Amino acid sequence: MDEMQILSQPVALPEGVDFEEYIVATYLAAYPAAVPLPKLAPFLAVEQSTGTWVPVPGETPEMRARHVAKVIGVYEVPDLEFEIPAGTETRNWLIQVAFPEVNIGEQIPMLLTAVVGNISMGGKIKLVDVRFPRKYIAGFKGPKFGIDGVRERLGVYKRPILNNMIKPCTGYPVEVGVQLFREAALGGSDIVKDDELIADASFNSVADRVKAYMRVEKEVYEETGERTLYSVNISDGVPKVFENARRAIEMGANAIMINYLAVGLPVMQALAEDPAIDVPILAHMDVAGAFYMSPWHGISSHLMLGKLPRLAGADIVVIPAPYGKAPVIDDKFMSVARNLTFPLHGLKPTVPMASGGIAPSMVPQIMGDLGNDIVIAAGGSIHAHPGGPRAGAKAFRQAIDATMAGIPIRDAVANNPELATAVQLWGDPFGKGVRQ
Repeated sequence: MDEMQILSQPVALPEGVDFEEYIVATYLAAYPAAVPLPKLAPFLAVEQSTGTWVPVPGETPEMRARHVAKVIGVYEVPDLEFEIPAGTETRNWLIQVAFPEVNIGEQIPMLLTAVVGNISMGGKIKLVDVRFPRKYIAGFKGPKFGIDGVRERLGVYKRPILNNMIKPCTGYPVEVGVQLFREAALGGSDIVKDDELIADASFNSVADRVKAYMRVEKEVYEETGERTLYSVNISDGVPKVFENARRAIEMGANAIMINYLAVGLPVMQALAEDPAIDVPILAHMDVAGAFYMSPWHGISSHLMLGKLPRLAGADIVVIPAPYGKAPVIDDKFMSVARNLTFPLHGLKPTVPMASGGIAPSMVPQIMGDLGNDIVIAAGGSIHAHPGGPRAGAKAFRQAIDATMAGIPIRDAVANNPELATAVQLWGDPFGKGVRQ
């Protein structure tokens, strides 16, 4: 074959593509043993780029050379070399496909259309990673604040940040919510956020909450000297989600929250890149499990909870933690956190918010795993404290302070009655082996 014929093929060696011009997707697949996946994969690459199931006249060699996706690796697990063992019904594969960045541009909708798209309906095949070239990342502004900006807004520079989500999740009037906000803030919650299940509700509107909560925020600051970010849930349809955000900020909101997968990653990106939205954005993880929970379908959690919301501008992302009620493997949790915080072509790090049944006794383990540049999220364990939300928040701050000082929780309870009550009441509530 001449050079043009080679370049127009939907296959290549990894060294045969310029990784600054291609987005590389890695898939995990399982197919019946009779399916010759190494022969099938190039057809999938064509399907997701220039062509279809049958050659068409407009798909010229010159066009394919520039625009066709290329399979750069098909690897069987285990790596069979001589024969397929008798009785084998399924063969497992890792597939790598390089998609020309020019086909996609610097945006998320066409990225997902290309790298997930119709492939997602092709049987047992899951997107497990994406490698982005620098030029793609350069098309995104990423987090406006990140960890340093959030810390600056709060005046909290070293210790972990404490978040409280108001409970009950929904159904309460603003008069109830404002008292819960006050108590949680007085107890030391740095951020108080709406639960994801309440937004601009008929019985408790965004406008009413912002007006009432931010008045209390000023009162708490005057009493304690500590600022509190109120992350108001502006999730809604388009264009109302933008109206909610702008109105909340006009009324004094100092943070916003969005159910980013329910509303859409591009919507959050538009908010993050709007100069008028000059407050941190907290991204909630609901709906994420529909993408990543299946071991053979969807998109891996470190993309849905990590790299993609960071691209779209989330300053804080709520992620399920393995210490509490969430069914998540430790390694996957850590991978999500790395995708939020490790260097990514110059984007600011997004703050991981460990969440899901977190109790004060878990604080040393969270800090031991993720360090101090985190948000620790607690809902029920603050609001259900026998001493009320103020005591619940104090218990967490006591656990954080003790851990910062190197004092084990079992010793810290002696001088911290709110923490002692929480540990006595809950201890290790989910039996997952909390380190003390």
